Amino acid sequence: MPYTPILATLGYVFSPDGRRVLMIHRNARAEDAHFGKYNGLGGKLEPGEDVVAGLKREIREEAGIECDAVTLAGTISWPGFGKRGEDWFGFIFRIERFSGVPFTANAEGALEWVEVDHVSTLPLWDGDRYFLPLVFDPTAPQFHGVMPYRDGRPVSWSYSTVRAGV
Repeated sequence: MPYTPILATLGYVFSPDGRRVLMIHRNARAEDAHFGKYNGLGGKLEPGEDVVAGLKREIREEAGIECDAVTLAGTISWPGFGKRGEDWFGFIFRIERFSGVPFTANAEGALEWVEVDHVSTLPLWDGDRYFLPLVFDPTAPQFHGVMPYRDGRPVSWSYSTVRAGV
């Protein structure tokens, strides 16, 4: 059977000094499947949209800023991640330069600058704890992982890395 996941972007916007990251605290709607969790910014790709254009649109819509420098940190295949068991495939980006002033909140919740060293102490999706160290380390190689989910929890995590020019 062909793999036909929902395609999405997930971006982590870093402060100019790289010590903080802009996170959304999903605290606006109690019925939100992400309610109470912190996450990067992003969402589903639209038809006819490439992944970078989709990332930039989502960041503009969710945070009110323009992405000036983006780097693909990696990709993750999330079989079974959706609330009805849908498969997702995410393109994970670092946004290392932006223009504008971020919103303080949007329809999903509060936008907060969080010290990178403190992100692991926040309520996150369980699976985020596996790949965020790769995203937050600017020297880490690009990663491409698979994280199957069952009943809202990751059941495994594996990945390969690629260094530039290899």
